[in-house]
Amino acid sequence: MNRTTVSLIAGTAALAAVTGFATLSSPEAAGTARTAAELPVERTSLLCPSPSTSDIAQTSYTSFTPVTKGAGSGGKAELQAAGEVSGGKSKTTGKGKGKGKKAAKPVLEPQEPGKPATGDTSGGDAPALVGTAEGKFAPGWTVQETTVVAAGSGRGLQGVNCSAPDTEFWFPGASTAADRTDYVHLTNPDDSAAVVDIELYGKDGALDSTLGEGITVAPHSSDPILLSTLTQEKQENLTVHVNVRSGRVGAAVQALDDKLGGDWLAASTDPSGSLVLPGIPKDATAVRLVAFAPGESDADLKVQLASPSGLITPAGNETLHVKAGMTASADLGDVTRGEAGSLVLTPTDSSVPVVAALRVVRGKGADQETAFIPATRPVGTRATVADNSTKGSTLSLTAPRRGATVKVTASAGSEGGEAVSKTFTLKAGTTQNVEAPTPTGLKGSYALTVEHVSGGPVYGARTLAATKDGVPGFTIQTLPDDRGMVAVPNADEDLSVLQK
Repeated sequence: MNRTTVSLIAGTAALAAVTGFATLSSPEAAGTARTAAELPVERTSLLCPSPSTSDIAQTSYTSFTPVTKGAGSGGKAELQAAGEVSGGKSKTTGKGKGKGKKAAKPVLEPQEPGKPATGDTSGGDAPALVGTAEGKFAPGWTVQETTVVAAGSGRGLQGVNCSAPDTEFWFPGASTAADRTDYVHLTNPDDSAAVVDIELYGKDGALDSTLGEGITVAPHSSDPILLSTLTQEKQENLTVHVNVRSGRVGAAVQALDDKLGGDWLAASTDPSGSLVLPGIPKDATAVRLVAFAPGESDADLKVQLASPSGLITPAGNETLHVKAGMTASADLGDVTRGEAGSLVLTPTDSSVPVVAALRVVRGKGADQETAFIPATRPVGTRATVADNSTKGSTLSLTAPRRGATVKVTASAGSEGGEAVSKTFTLKAGTTQNVEAPTPTGLKGSYALTVEHVSGGPVYGARTLAATKDGVPGFTIQTLPDDRGMVAVPNADEDLSVLQK
């Protein structure tokens, strides 16, 4: 075998273990991929947006890493203000070279995998956070940011899973309507500036705007971009496309409504032929579907609800036509009608990719609150959601195509308790709000980890509900695969096919 090829393969294996992104996808290398070793990732980065500008906001952070076989015994994890990090290390502050005081203490410093760590901030000056986990803390690391705002625009419960930096994001479900104040938060974790384009697409196509082109995000900083400053058009349903020209960023949309509260809109999964939007609360009073086809072809979507008894078609909303380059929407009303549900979108032409999200409203009158459910990846091998409590947490799981079995583990509590696991079987085409286990002797909050055991793909979401000063609030986070393991080629495999 060519020695250059061997060296390249070895380097790829090492990079895969660190980043979790390297894969073997060539059809010619299929045999190699089947026998590739699965190794835990060795380093993970997560970015948390600045939580709120409200002076009465209270924000908590919960970090959790599942115990992963083969992850080793060393490593650490921490969350720090974006401006306090440089080159992966803490900065010092003050004047004079080599002088100055130490940077502020990290918001979070987990002590061990398998046990959540918590931190909190208050007021409207909380910064965006940059997180790094190494060694045993890296595989499956998840951080939840939860904010309670008692009054004002966006009041209620706002939650978001801190996300990995990337180069492209899609956000169907944003708005520039008069009663909405939507920001795209861009966080740059690196030592060099990132250059970002923000494109807006409404019901008639791309909105005229040059202000979203070439936005520079300085190193180790975060910029909230108000959507209404990028266009003069007022549109209720928009799709936001964040495209990074150079560098990488974390991105999330904060959607604040004057009357319906607010929440974070996480990015939809990559454009795909079929999409699943899991975990619609059974008491939802209004559900709106927003979809976008980024290619050159229109999409005709078959709309189905995976209910506890199977797939059903919502009356009056059997299909949704999405014109290429235009945002389409459909008001589904109280589509779940008191039962657990997930939306399943299937195009008549599977080669036409789409992105989608749901806006979900609960409550009535002045007590209404909003949350969002983006289309998401399946649970895959394993997925985790943090910041659960004995009251107010609902785990929803759906198997849209084939029956499946999963194991759900409730971790130890952040202040005490022991982990407990339970197995669930899901019938094909159904959604269940499962009775997830609770840690024995629980003190504090805990994480829920879902592991795929057998059967078809499973999708999941967690609803977190709480009442503050008499105002009910809720937030929903999906459970995509944590990508804590990565396939790398074995050193003794015959990889001669890669020399072609």
